[in-house]
Amino acid sequence: MPQGKPAGVPCVQLTPDLRCALFGQPERPACCSGLQPQAEMCGADRDHALRWLTWLERQTKP
Repeated sequence: MPQGKPAGVPCVQLTPDLRCALFGQPERPACCSGLQPQAEMCGADRDHALRWLTWLERQTKP
């Protein structure tokens, strides 16, 4: 997504089962490949992880 991705908007590279279509590929953006999720970020379920990612996006918005 060359112009960035707003918080809460799914990446255009997500497959129907919510996996990254670019995972392991050289064209995967640095912001994605540099993300190193930890247990605190992932939490106990998908909702927790999405809340964390939304917060992270808002905190790092240019």
